[in-house]
Amino acid sequence: MFYDHQQIEKKWQKYWEDNQTYKTSNNTDKPKFYVLDMFPYPSGAGLHVGHPLGYIASDIYARYKRHQGFNVLHPVGYDSFGLPAEQYAIQTGQHPAVTTEENINRYEEQLKKIGFSFDWSREVRTSDASYYKWTQWIFIELYHSWYNKNTDKAESINTLIQHFEEKGTEGLNANQNDELNFTAEEWKDSSDLDKEDILLNYRLAYRAETTVNWCPALGTVLANDEVKDGKSERGGFPVFQKKMMQWSMRISAYSERLLQGLNTLDWPQPLKDAQEYWIGKSQGAQVQFQVEGHDEVVEVFTTRPDTIFGATFMVLAPENPLVDTITTDAQKAEVDAYIEETSKKTERDRMADVKNVSGAFTGSYAVNPFSGEKMPVYISDYVLMGYGTGAVMAVPAHDERDHRFAKKFNLDIKKVVATEEDVQEKSFDSKDSVCVNSDFLDGLNYNDAKSKIIAEIENKGIGHGTTNYRQRDAIFSRQRYWGEPVPIYYKDGMPYTLPVSALPLELPEVEKYLPTEDGDPPLGNAKVFAWDEANQKVVATDLIDDKTVFPLELSTMPGWAGSSWYFLRYMDPNDQEVFVKKELADYWGQVDLYIGGSEHATGHLLYSRFWNMFLKDREYITHDEPFQKLINQGMILGMSAFVYRIDGTNQYVSKNLAENYKTQKIHVDVSLLKGASDELDTEAFKSWRPDYADAEFILEDGKYITDREVEKMSKSKYNVVNPDDICEEYGADGLRLYEMFLGPLEQSKPWNTQGLSGVYGFLKKFWNLYFNGDVFEVSDEEPTKAEYKVLHTLIKKVVYDIENFSFNTSVSSFMIAVNELQKIKCNKRNILEPLAVIISPYAPHICEELWSLLGNKESVEFEKFPALNEDYLVEDEIEYPVSVNGKMKFKISLSAQLSAKEVEDLVISDEKMKPILEGKTPKKIIVVHHRIVNIVI
Repeated sequence: MFYDHQQIEKKWQKYWEDNQTYKTSNNTDKPKFYVLDMFPYPSGAGLHVGHPLGYIASDIYARYKRHQGFNVLHPVGYDSFGLPAEQYAIQTGQHPAVTTEENINRYEEQLKKIGFSFDWSREVRTSDASYYKWTQWIFIELYHSWYNKNTDKAESINTLIQHFEEKGTEGLNANQNDELNFTAEEWKDSSDLDKEDILLNYRLAYRAETTVNWCPALGTVLANDEVKDGKSERGGFPVFQKKMMQWSMRISAYSERLLQGLNTLDWPQPLKDAQEYWIGKSQGAQVQFQVEGHDEVVEVFTTRPDTIFGATFMVLAPENPLVDTITTDAQKAEVDAYIEETSKKTERDRMADVKNVSGAFTGSYAVNPFSGEKMPVYISDYVLMGYGTGAVMAVPAHDERDHRFAKKFNLDIKKVVATEEDVQEKSFDSKDSVCVNSDFLDGLNYNDAKSKIIAEIENKGIGHGTTNYRQRDAIFSRQRYWGEPVPIYYKDGMPYTLPVSALPLELPEVEKYLPTEDGDPPLGNAKVFAWDEANQKVVATDLIDDKTVFPLELSTMPGWAGSSWYFLRYMDPNDQEVFVKKELADYWGQVDLYIGGSEHATGHLLYSRFWNMFLKDREYITHDEPFQKLINQGMILGMSAFVYRIDGTNQYVSKNLAENYKTQKIHVDVSLLKGASDELDTEAFKSWRPDYADAEFILEDGKYITDREVEKMSKSKYNVVNPDDICEEYGADGLRLYEMFLGPLEQSKPWNTQGLSGVYGFLKKFWNLYFNGDVFEVSDEEPTKAEYKVLHTLIKKVVYDIENFSFNTSVSSFMIAVNELQKIKCNKRNILEPLAVIISPYAPHICEELWSLLGNKESVEFEKFPALNEDYLVEDEIEYPVSVNGKMKFKISLSAQLSAKEVEDLVISDEKMKPILEGKTPKKIIVVHHRIVNIVI
């Protein structure tokens, strides 16, 4: 019977949509299971075959859990604010909302064509005002919260105000920007404006001057992951370090909880390691060094305070405020030039460049509080303002970068930690002992030396022991148009939140999407974007009088704002009163399975965990962690094609002749190759782009052979394969099966369209099991033991594979089972009906059609997954290989019910043994039950 995949797939996709097959109920007695894919960003390029890999895996698991009787939440939505849509708007004048809508429609068309079991009724888009109303609400909640270290959680800002009213700062243990000290009376005597200024020091969402990645060409701040090699990932424009007033999120308050929470999660270890490194917990001491001739002190954090005797110079981050104060007139020009040069590097670039050291001398000296020695103070870009205190005491004998710096600037290098030779000479306990160069710590091991020096630092009143974290607070401002407006207005220079009743603060219309002539963000172009405090509404900007009408915040939120809580909105997507009802948050709880790319190891996952913990602290939800199990799918790689252009010409030389010329290797669209070969269609190449129209070719054997290389599938590399084309030729079920068949989910693997023919052939074989020629024919006759054995062998394997996310081996098992059933010409209902259920998570369209043909009225989706019966896997007979003196002589089939002694007796008495034994008595007989018989004579 002809397998018409196109007709079958269109039919069932329409059925699922018309009947809302995958719509999830919140009202059920079933146990829940929440399966989620990482939030897709809808790009204009649409999906290529690499994108659905994780979606197919999560869809298989979601369908499997439905078969097991779970109430499965498997939603989809779009992270629809983003820089690409804004850049397109700047170039074309088209509103980003229009571009985004077009891109989403394209994505939805493609996703539906692949047959995903998403509950489309729960779809959310971060750029919809009905969604970002609640992102703004969460921001307001963060603004009106502080972190109480005594209770180790976020609390309402009102509890902090109460503490100030009763005790001032006495007994306060808070996460804050600056250390403040005042009494309850001083608080009460402060003006309202001063009080707001003080509270801003403690809020979880706060405004402060911060060093940012500023891209003048894009007119916006960029996140670290949006900058590559000092240039914007989008457009390749230069990026500079710049100090700006920015909104920040106090994620640093949660560093320890974020670290400890990893122990409760079933995540890949490399991903946990990445988060641990990013959080960067370290224990040591905060120490103050007096600057000679100044009142200022340089404060450093060090994990090795025991090496303070070996500190011979100090290094400040170029952004450290002390630099301006302590730099001498003679050194000012050099220091300023160095600061300017450093501003062109991102923090990530500075951290990555471990070999090259540079710096400038400030002209000032600090005093070592233990040795009394003067230490020159330098600035260098290897010290970061955001980590620790923005200053280090340099111990060049025991730190690689400090050592390079000392060598470059001819500075002292003083050894203080024992080498192995020192240990042997002095009979120290370990080579972590402190060297004899310090009488104070002579002979002490590392831990004792560290404790002693911290105690002395505290005794001298120049510091204290402390724990530090590498993680900095997250910058929350973007000077862009296409993002969530921040629900803040400014009165007397101080920020105030809009009332919740005014939400959502909608994105206003603007005439252009570039910054204003005054350098304000694009929202500065809006004509209706001011807050009328008296009438509680947004009004025209020209009405601002700073008395009753005030300016609104012109920056928008970063892309990660909406994606930090979207998994919660899916639980209750249409609620107008709350972001999620408490009872629904309790029911759905954590995401049970989260699948997505490893590139989100730090940014998205840390921010999501932070917001989730905050919402739990404020008792809106009950789970500390959002994602219990997480899997990073690998990439599907593309086979790129390259041509070789001879330098300075428009001549292109074939691959095997290229070594004879000086050439440039250029990507070429794989669609320009002839068939499945590496031969370039030269005429198509000339028509591809105008600059290739007059191309000339140096051929080999009359052909232009391209070079090929497996690399990331990307539109920019012209190696993408459109899933629509695959679905057209091989079907969505073929695409789904093939992507799983390529290899283990977590590994990257190359795409090869030719490999689809094998999977498509399997689908046709599977289809034909149910037909006799062109006639659908399934027998109600009881299956044989052999037929049941094939089925239950498959059930056992597939259950194990799905639960261990080994989807590729499941597809192999399908092929083996179908081949075996085809060989024994099985057409029994009791085999073929459960077979359709087993394969349906992988290939839902064909299985729905067969399920329907079998006479079932309901969708196969909710049929119970077949139960394993181990009895069918028990062998009636065992074929024993019989070995004599280590060499296999013959095989004998015996009942599986026989004991080892009975097997031994039957083998010895078998006719085949007589000529082998030649009347001898065996020295030893070993029967490995149900496996093998070994005889020694």
